Amino acid sequence: MIRLLSFLLVGLLAAAPVAGQTTAEIDAYYPELQALYQDIHRNPELGFQEVQTAAKLAARLKALGFEVTTGVGRTGIVGLLKNGAGPTVMLRTELDALPVAEKTGVSFASTATVKNLAGATVPVMHACGHDLHMTAWSGTAKWMADHRQQWHGTLMLVGQPAEESAGANGGAAAMLKDGLFERFPKPDFVIGIHDDDTMPAGTIGFHPGPFRAMSISPTITLYGRGGHGAMPYNTIDPVVMAARTVMALQTVVSRENNPMDPVVVTIGSIHGGTQANVIPDEVKLELNVRTYTDEVQKRVMTAITRIAKAEAAASGSTREPLITMPESGHVVVNDPQLTARVAAALQKAMGTQQVIEMPAKMTSEDFSEYGRAGIPAVLLHIGAVNPAKLAESRRTGIPVPAPHSPEWLPDLEPTLKAAIRGETVVLLNLFNGS
Repeated sequence: MIRLLSFLLVGLLAAAPVAGQTTAEIDAYYPELQALYQDIHRNPELGFQEVQTAAKLAARLKALGFEVTTGVGRTGIVGLLKNGAGPTVMLRTELDALPVAEKTGVSFASTATVKNLAGATVPVMHACGHDLHMTAWSGTAKWMADHRQQWHGTLMLVGQPAEESAGANGGAAAMLKDGLFERFPKPDFVIGIHDDDTMPAGTIGFHPGPFRAMSISPTITLYGRGGHGAMPYNTIDPVVMAARTVMALQTVVSRENNPMDPVVVTIGSIHGGTQANVIPDEVKLELNVRTYTDEVQKRVMTAITRIAKAEAAASGSTREPLITMPESGHVVVNDPQLTARVAAALQKAMGTQQVIEMPAKMTSEDFSEYGRAGIPAVLLHIGAVNPAKLAESRRTGIPVPAPHSPEWLPDLEPTLKAAIRGETVVLLNLFNGS
């Protein structure tokens, strides 16, 4: 009997995940993953152009024994590691970068420029940390492949293109339209992780329920009458019209919205004119509106439309503005039950100080589409800022660089190692049912 109990105990210890072993193994993975991270960071690609990025990740999955399909949703990849009977768990990463000129000053900084889908030449940078996400995803894939004896089921790794393109134009919608949950096993759970500028490096944040805002990006074209810069009285100046419109739009949040309903209105770009002494015929404004409900979004868009038309009329424009309204993105809603389960597992493995509940954010994510497809889903955040720098920022009130900044650069080693640790803890919990 004693020998039998000893045998069973040894078996259980071999099958159970051991925190120290996991940490040590992740440490051993780090040099290779650091090289991967720097390679991806140095060679970014825009949404639906991530051909080389997808190829690099697909090759790594194939080498680990995954069944890999490329070209899903144009440039997305799906890797399946089937390991006996059990649930199917999907772990998603994003592949795309942003049209941002990097200003981090690191040796592996991106100097890339490419033509975007509209044909304009733009700089490219991983300014939102997707390079970190991909590297963690790759490290987690290796750990799970190396430890198949500790779990059973199907691990579904999804490399999604074009996360930065919102709503119906984004990569999640493209992959779903291309049969992500019909051509491949429909997962029982979907997990994602995103870097964050508000927490110390390696801290994992969770938030049950509505977590990331919905986003819509309308375009307003204001029409004037062009002419010589020396004779503005013969023109209707759309530059001045645009300036007045931009200032008036600031009152939508401050004077037309209940402060208990979160709203952000941003004018991210203004295009008009060709040189200083020519008044143009038109100016284009590209906006971004963030809300948490359809009702508030509709009310804000009504106000924006009214203001744009009124400013055009006040300027004497003979033509109403053209306002294009793309399909809106959706709120990321973390399944409350799954979030509680995942948070408990993470806190048990990593400690309550390293795994904390965080507030909702006004940033958007098309990760929302997976939950809308009827699958319990949770998007976690991981702090990516050096603790000393974050403490100094809080002391001085000067913000640290954040995602979408040309200076955004995660504190790599602690952030990456904690992301892999967190992902493996969550996956083991979901595969093993406890």
